[in-house]
Amino acid sequence: MEESRELTREERAAIRALVTRWCANYDREYGCLPLDCECYMLGKCWTGAYCRYFRESVLPLDPALEAALLTQGPVSSRPCPVCGRPVPRNGRQRYCSPACRKAALREQKRAHMRKKRGWTVEN
Repeated sequence: MEESRELTREERAAIRALVTRWCANYDREYGCLPLDCECYMLGKCWTGAYCRYFRESVLPLDPALEAALLTQGPVSSRPCPVCGRPVPRNGRQRYCSPACRKAALREQKRAHMRKKRGWTVEN
């Protein structure tokens, strides 16, 4: 059984941002629509029990937060080369999101074409 711990300020802020932006059950005026009360996840201070919809549908949108909340022990991470957000070290994942991966690929292609044409970038 996993031991619960207190959430950090950054983790609480990330949970709040995910709920208010992406949770289909959250309404700013009414709170949690299925429960007809304030959203449980907005007041969360400890790890442990999570809203099932949040855990399965919303939390995967932030892989670094998901790894920090759902694994035991410290989670090692490295910064995303595009935006600097943490990326968990769990295999070959290098970027924090598909948008960052697409931006990096586009920049790599641009640099390759500049080199191929003999252009230099002056900063």
